[in-house]
Amino acid sequence: MEFIKELKFDASGLIPAVVQNIETKEVLMVAYMNADTVKQTVETGRATFWSRSRQEVWVKGATSGNYMYVKEIRVDCDADCLVLLVNPAGSACHTGERSCFFRVVKDGKLVKETTVPERSDVFEREQAVVIDRKAHPEDGSYTNYLFDKGEDKILKKVGEEAAEVVIAGKNRDKAEISYEVSDLIYHLTVMLVDNDMTWDDIYREMERRRN
Repeated sequence: MEFIKELKFDASGLIPAVVQNIETKEVLMVAYMNADTVKQTVETGRATFWSRSRQEVWVKGATSGNYMYVKEIRVDCDADCLVLLVNPAGSACHTGERSCFFRVVKDGKLVKETTVPERSDVFEREQAVVIDRKAHPEDGSYTNYLFDKGEDKILKKVGEEAAEVVIAGKNRDKAEISYEVSDLIYHLTVMLVDNDMTWDDIYREMERRRN
C-alpha cells in the first residue's frame, strides 16, 4: 500500500482520523491510527484505530457490534490527517449517542443537540451489515444462513416477503405494512449483495429513469 508511505505520522507514529457518515456527512468521531491500523482498515473494510490510552489496536465495534464500514479514505493536503467516510452499523459514541459530537455550546454552556440528520442512513447501515456478514460469516447469523443456503433460498424468501407485503396492503394496516415492507427490504438487500450489487445500483437506475 504505497500511499501509507506518503502519510506524515507524528512522533508517536500516529495520525488523526476524522470519521464521517458518508450519507449524512455528520462527523461521528475522531480517533488515531498508525501505519498498521491504516493497512488493516483498508484490508478489512472496518475502521481500525490505535488506542492511546490502552496502547493497543482497537477495531471500532468489536465489542459493541457497532462497526464502522469504511467506504472511502481521504488524505488532507499536508498528508497529516485522514477522513474516513463510513457506513456506521450503530452508535459511534460509547454513551450510546449517534455521534461523539452530540453536545453544542450555547450561551457559554454545553447542551445536548436535539436535531437529527436530514436523511436517515438506516438503509446504508443495514446494507453494510449484510455485506460484512458475507465477507466475515458469524455463527448463528440469519444472514449467513441465507447466504449458505444459496440463491434459491434467498429468492424464495424475497417472494414470500413480497406476498406478505401484498396481504398487508390489502389489510390496510399501517403497522403491518411497515413491518412487512421492512422484511422485504432486508431480503432484497441480501439478494442484491448475493449478486455483488448494492442499493447504489438501484439508485442509479432510478435516477436514469427520472432523467
